[in-house]
Amino acid sequence: MQPVKNKYSHHKHVDTISFELRKLLESISQTKKTEKNTFLFQEGMDAEEIYILKSGRIQIEKLTADGKELTLRICKTNDLIGELTLFSDDPKYLLSARVLTEGEILVIKRDLLEKELIKDGELTFEFMRWVSNHMRIFQSKIRDLLLNGKKGALYSTLIRLTNSYGIETNDGILIEMALTNQQLANFCAATRESVNRMLSELRKSDIINISKNGHIVVKDVEFLRQEIGCENCPVEICNIN
Repeated sequence: MQPVKNKYSHHKHVDTISFELRKLLESISQTKKTEKNTFLFQEGMDAEEIYILKSGRIQIEKLTADGKELTLRICKTNDLIGELTLFSDDPKYLLSARVLTEGEILVIKRDLLEKELIKDGELTFEFMRWVSNHMRIFQSKIRDLLLNGKKGALYSTLIRLTNSYGIETNDGILIEMALTNQQLANFCAATRESVNRMLSELRKSDIINISKNGHIVVKDVEFLRQEIGCENCPVEICNIN
């Protein structure tokens, strides 16, 4: 592979909030360490807390009706987790949050946050806009899966990975986060075998290349976009986080 030239432009996306909102969240939170292969919460549990990721990686997932694991997000630093339970009666977690790599989180009591937000209309509006952006990302991923099938879901996942973890090289866009074929399959609610076949077809067509250490280089991202009828959503929506 040729030397890296520069960061892929979409990789610069940062989900920012104001100093005032961050100060509020930090003032009512507690820092907690996370351990690999544990859960912050699981689907169906009472939702008493929300979290902000300080370091490490956390995967948001859901079990489908046929028992397959569907991965919806891989959260990055400063991502909000468990936010869909706010301002609802008797809330339950809709998804599960699994720790992929150890790190730290900010733990915020849901009822305390609701009380603080009610006191300040501007911060409430900003926070709900933040939550809305996360919901739009979630909806777009489900749309891709429903409208484009498993192949489209894989293509969409590869595009999102280039936006979140892509580095431009002379050979294409290197996805710097290595994922196993099973992990990719979990993003598509597909089997590992079917993802193996689809990746093999993309390699034969010279659309992607896969290094020995499992890193994918997308050589023709426009092909993937055309195949799924990409709507050119902003990077704030079209990402894996």
